[in-house]
Amino acid sequence: MPGPHDLFVRYTFDHPERAAAELRAVLPPEVAAQVDWSSLRRESGSVVDAELRERQSDLLFSARLCGGEPLLLYLLLEHQSSVDKWMAFRMLRYVMRQLERWRQQHPESEKLPVVLPVVMYHGPEGRWTAARRMEELFHLPAEAVEIWRELVPRFEYRLDDLTAEREEALQARAGSPMVVLTLLLLRSGRSEHLDVLLEAWSPVLAEVMASPEGPEDLRAVAHYLHNVGSEGAIEGLWRVLDWVGRRQREEQVMAPFTVPILEEARVRGVNEGFAQGVLRILASRGISVDEGTRQRILECKDPAILDRWFDRALQATSLADLEDLERNG
Repeated sequence: MPGPHDLFVRYTFDHPERAAAELRAVLPPEVAAQVDWSSLRRESGSVVDAELRERQSDLLFSARLCGGEPLLLYLLLEHQSSVDKWMAFRMLRYVMRQLERWRQQHPESEKLPVVLPVVMYHGPEGRWTAARRMEELFHLPAEAVEIWRELVPRFEYRLDDLTAEREEALQARAGSPMVVLTLLLLRSGRSEHLDVLLEAWSPVLAEVMASPEGPEDLRAVAHYLHNVGSEGAIEGLWRVLDWVGRRQREEQVMAPFTVPILEEARVRGVNEGFAQGVLRILASRGISVDEGTRQRILECKDPAILDRWFDRALQATSLADLEDLERNG
């Protein structure tokens, strides 16, 4: 039976335009520039081993290069909390299965299509450390190792390690609001501070809510958080959505008169949300904050600094762990 991660990922990335945003973000720019993204199509069939389907989800897409050559893009989402050191071997096996299927369907072809494998990882226990190249899995003699390496199968998959990305970087990625929100939830949806994060993500949630698919997308988000979020996650989501809804109604009324003012207020509100989040996390970790430091945090207007403080607060044991608070407050 599919798990919550599998269902949520398939809901989001079954749409070719959403999958294109993820694939373009992780593929080398020189490669992405040669793909005709308007030709991207979802293909049926999974090659993930049955016993792994609770922790992995795979999606296959076909496209054409700008010169007309066929291309297969294979996206594997890794759900497990621990890193699989044999992933290069497993991905090579999955790619070979895709190619075998393609040969059966195109017996007249004298060439194979390029298959670009991508692993997206969002495990909660740390960054991805497994080998990404097949040749690294072989025990090779130390003498003339480079020559030996040329004699074994050479294969590499692309990795999108969401745990290694800052939230600021994920929010800056090209793609629809739902793609950005999905990446944020996969990275941090299991955090004990999710209610604070949801407040910080209110601009993204507002864009999702305002989109034509907004109601359906938000139902998928609620279902996902119900299954993987901490206690109170759903209540936190509804609270933020209620606030976002009221703000949107206010903006619709006032937009003809005060668009610049509302934009300034939106930016100010995001910064205030991050600042309050830093203070709430420090309090939850039992770290005392004097009034002067509290004011420096609340008055900070640099989103990059606030984002850095927020990340550090999650692991802080004292105010000193925020390092540049004194200099940048």
